[in-house]
Amino acid sequence: MKAGIVGANGYSGIELIRLLMNHPSIELEMLVSHSTKGASISDVYPHLSGLLDKPLEDFDADKLAERVDVVFFATPAGISKDLLPECLKRGLTCIDLSGDFRLKDPEAYETWYHHAPADASLLNDAVYGLSEVNRRQIEGASFIANPGCYPTATLLGLAPALKDGAIDPGSIIIDGKSGVSGSGKQMVLGNLYCEVNESVKAYKLGTHKHLPEIEQEIAALSGETHPVTFTTHLIPMTRGLMTTIYATMEKGYSTREFLQLYERYYEKSPFVRIRPIGTWPATKEVVGSNFCDIGLNVDGRSRRLTIVSVIDNVVKGAAGQAIQNLNIIKGWDEQTGLKLTPIYP
Repeated sequence: MKAGIVGANGYSGIELIRLLMNHPSIELEMLVSHSTKGASISDVYPHLSGLLDKPLEDFDADKLAERVDVVFFATPAGISKDLLPECLKRGLTCIDLSGDFRLKDPEAYETWYHHAPADASLLNDAVYGLSEVNRRQIEGASFIANPGCYPTATLLGLAPALKDGAIDPGSIIIDGKSGVSGSGKQMVLGNLYCEVNESVKAYKLGTHKHLPEIEQEIAALSGETHPVTFTTHLIPMTRGLMTTIYATMEKGYSTREFLQLYERYYEKSPFVRIRPIGTWPATKEVVGSNFCDIGLNVDGRSRRLTIVSVIDNVVKGAAGQAIQNLNIIKGWDEQTGLKLTPIYP
C-alpha cells in the first residue's frame, strides 16, 4: 500500500515518516510540503540522509490519486479542511492529524480554532479516531479525524470510568502538562530555549482548542454534557504529555476495583498499560512509543478518583495513533509497525 503525507516537514509529519519507514505493508510514495517544496526531505532533516531522500512536492490531488492509496494530513489547523475533500472525491483513504474535522459543531470550531469550519456534511462523515474506544467505527472507514494529544491521554484515562458510570462527569478537572514539541515547529517566542528552560508555566487557561474536543467526547462516553476544567502547562522537555485527572466518584469503588475495571476495559488494547496498585506512570516510560500508561488512586476522604495518564505526544498523540487507525481500517494487526520499545533513558 502506498502512502502520501501532506505536511511532511512538521513534527507530526517527520514522526509519520519514521514510523512508516518501518511498516511492512506501507511504502512512502509522496511527501507534500508547500513551504519547502523542491527540497529533499533529507535537506530539511539531515538525519534522514541516505535513508530517505525523496523530494518535497506541492499539493496536487490528482497526483496523489495516481500515486497513493492513503493520505495522512499532518498540517496546521485551517488547511486540511480545504485540501482533504479533494482527496476524498478521488477515492483516497484520508487520516487527518489536524483538528479540522474533530468537532462536530462548525460554530464550535470557528470559536475555538479561529478559522472558517469545514463543510458540515464532511464533519459528520469523519470518524473520530480514538483507536481503543471507537475501534468498531474505525474498521473499514475511509475518513478519520485523528484525536488531539491532550484529548487522547485524557479520554483514554476517563473512558472506563465514564462508561461504567463510576464518576460524575460534571466534576472532572484535568491538569495537563506537555513537552514543547506539542506546539509544533513554527517559531514562537514562548518556545525559545531561554523562555522554556528551568521553568514550568500554565498557558491558554480556558481557551485551549482541545477543550471542546474533550467535552464532546466525554458527552459521547457518558451520555451527559458538562463543562470541564482543563488547565495546560508547558514543561521544559521535547516530548511527553501527562494528564492528571480528578473526578468525584458515583460508586464506592476501591483503587483495586477501579484497576480491575480498567484492566477489563482495555484487555484487548495492546497499547494501553494499566499500572499496578500504588504505582503511577512517568512520561519517560512511554517516550518514542505508542503506549498510553495509566495509574489510578482512590482518595476515600474526598471520594475522588485520581487518574494519571501519560503518552508521547507525537506518537500516541499524533503519528502513532494515525497509523494504528490505518491498521484497524485495513484489518491488519493494530500493532503493525508500532511494536516499539520506549526510549530509555
